[in-house]
Amino acid sequence: MTHTTRRLAVIALACTATLGFAQSKSGEIRIAHVYDKTGPLEAYAKQTHTGLMMGLSYATAGTMEVNGKKLVVIEKDSQFKPDVGRAQLAAAYADDKADIAIGPTGSGVALAMLPVAEEYKKILLVEPAVADSITGDKWNKYIFRTGRNSSQDAISNAVALDKAGTTIATLAQDYAFGRDGVKAFKEAVKNAKIVHEEYLPTNTTDFTAGAQRLIDKLKDQPGRKVIWIIWAGAGNPFKIADLELKRYNIEIATGGNILPAMAAYKQFPGMEGASYYYFGLPKNPVNDALVAEHYRQFKTPPDFFTAGGFSAAMAVVTALKKTGGDTNTNKLISTMEGMSFDTPKGKMTFRKEDHQAMQSMYHFKIKVDPAFAWGVPELVREIKPEDMNIPIRNKR
Repeated sequence: MTHTTRRLAVIALACTATLGFAQSKSGEIRIAHVYDKTGPLEAYAKQTHTGLMMGLSYATAGTMEVNGKKLVVIEKDSQFKPDVGRAQLAAAYADDKADIAIGPTGSGVALAMLPVAEEYKKILLVEPAVADSITGDKWNKYIFRTGRNSSQDAISNAVALDKAGTTIATLAQDYAFGRDGVKAFKEAVKNAKIVHEEYLPTNTTDFTAGAQRLIDKLKDQPGRKVIWIIWAGAGNPFKIADLELKRYNIEIATGGNILPAMAAYKQFPGMEGASYYYFGLPKNPVNDALVAEHYRQFKTPPDFFTAGGFSAAMAVVTALKKTGGDTNTNKLISTMEGMSFDTPKGKMTFRKEDHQAMQSMYHFKIKVDPAFAWGVPELVREIKPEDMNIPIRNKR
């Protein structure tokens, strides 16, 4: 073989390899899951990924394919650090050729990631980061969210607590999730009186000083007195119950949470709030399938964020089935705007104006059942999307 022939053969081989690579790529739909795998929200992140994989399997009847194209999931760890999340999402779109991305866990990381989706003109499906600003003033048209937003949390919790003669003080973490949550809650409360907002660092473990300020503001108020807590990740703000709350008839209220965090709820039988998800609340075939499969794999019920990951998977597969497996971003956007899809929480619909998934929330009352390690949320009522007036907060 002459030198030239050999060179041509090498080029031909390289071309074939490239062609083969391109073909294998076109036979795939690449989904990046960029989430806070390490850091304070690790437990939430792990659940989301479990739910995502279960949901993709369920939505494709176990084939992990849509229209003959294989679903490939690429995992990236955003580490609960905004700059890392930004870099990981850019790498997912640019290097891993992701067609669509899902994530992240923390709101601060999500806010850093939004402009990257716009820059690469690719969809970022936000799950489970909650801050209102994600589908509000920081939103762009490439952003969809299956996770609930702060307003949905707040308005549903206000349904449970907003009664004349009630005085409320709030306790939250000092970052986007906490601040947006309290802001939305204050807007939603029409009858009760809010007298104090307490913000503490995300890594707080000693709540004594904060609790004292809350007690001082509430103790002399007439009527029902409530501390409404909005907290994510580490640290146990329910420790404040050990202080003098009972002496002053001060109650604690909060939304739902992951099962390990709800162990603390056992101290508060009768506590009311509203939750995004608890495995025993929704009654539908998708939730039945999730619960059964989770018990089969892990011998435990699915948790708060498992349902979220599952919902994100259902949204993605529903959209891809509608486009016939076409991952063209503009086609996906026009397909997903106004699209309804089944989830463990029942039907969700992406609102056209801000791509926020409209969804049910669950007004609960805590019951203590010795069979469970956590306070069991019993359904008072399902708060349906049409029962909540969720503001559109973007400037579209």
